[in-house]
Amino acid sequence: MAPIKHAPSLDAFLNALPPLSLETAIEQACSLLKRRQIRGPEACALVTAHVLAQVVAKSKWSDVDQLLDRVYQTGRRLVDAQPQELVLGNILRRIQRLIRDEAATDRTDERDEQQPSAANSISDLHDAHIPAAMKSSTTLTALARNTRQPSLIATPQSMFNLLSAVEPSLMSGEVSSLGSGASTPTPVRAAHFSGSSRVAALRDEILDGIEEIKDEIGQADDQIAGFSESQIRPGDSVLVYEPSCTAERFLIKAARRKYTLFLVGKASATLEKKLGVAKCPVIHISRDAASTCMSRVHRVVLEAHAIAANGSVITHVGGARLARAAKAAGRTVLVIGGVYRLSPEPLICPESFVEWGEPSQMVKFADGSLVGDGGLEIESPLTEYVPASLIDLYVTNL
Repeated sequence: MAPIKHAPSLDAFLNALPPLSLETAIEQACSLLKRRQIRGPEACALVTAHVLAQVVAKSKWSDVDQLLDRVYQTGRRLVDAQPQELVLGNILRRIQRLIRDEAATDRTDERDEQQPSAANSISDLHDAHIPAAMKSSTTLTALARNTRQPSLIATPQSMFNLLSAVEPSLMSGEVSSLGSGASTPTPVRAAHFSGSSRVAALRDEILDGIEEIKDEIGQADDQIAGFSESQIRPGDSVLVYEPSCTAERFLIKAARRKYTLFLVGKASATLEKKLGVAKCPVIHISRDAASTCMSRVHRVVLEAHAIAANGSVITHVGGARLARAAKAAGRTVLVIGGVYRLSPEPLICPESFVEWGEPSQMVKFADGSLVGDGGLEIESPLTEYVPASLIDLYVTNL
């Protein structure tokens, strides 16, 4: 496997991706996911979209069934490389649904092109064998009967239907055709194609659709931030836990509300600088003292790594404790995350989706004898499960 010539990261992988062979690109993506050198919902979603786009562009296929199988097998390898990242399966589903939709559209267009010639043949047949007095009415009747086609009814999938849908689990080896975000028609049986020109046209349409998915992922944070002023009122006190890029943009956009921010964990200098310019006070709080400040807080903002089918959330470790404290104090718990993080997975066993870190963050080398001889098991979770009963509101890019 050809090594990446830069520091292992999403940007380095994407820069090295074009000249790589398809199998090499898949292996490197799986390796980076396993070693957690690509991590986080946005990065994992983007790497999945790019790799599956390479499958569509570089693999040889003559019908949609072959393409769907290759996309599924590749997506399965990415999911197995990092099962805790539910967005990998979400983007796989989105692209599978995209392929089915484009195949159905192409098949409908082909059928529409064939209808005029079929109508002409019917007309010629009737002209040759039917008396002149009956030609007009009989031809119209036959044409209506042969050109009547069943309509394809597009049933939009609302966010409520998405979260409440029961879907096959990726962990059981199946991938649903339900998209994790955009409204799409009901599934249509995959069509077979003949002719290289039609396959090339379908390939281009699918690649254009994947580019739209990439754009949606990149724009999600800004679109979520656009709703911040409707969720944060002037004079509010907002507690944010472990803010990342999505949460920071959300808070910066609402700076005109002149609210007070209780900050738990680290934040970028940009967040504090822009809130300072807007004269929004920032109060730093330790993780241990966060629950004691709940009486002074109006709402708690958590960022979701993934949102499950029943509304439960995977978030930073410590988020569940704050959500319980906010629920007990009657405060609003607000979860933010892009639509691509909405997963049809029911999370029957939430513990299997929790990510664990290095125990060296909890103990030192000096405690080695205690850990070894004492038989202590040190656990250092990085994420944890928050049940839907503790959450009041979800804000996405829709």
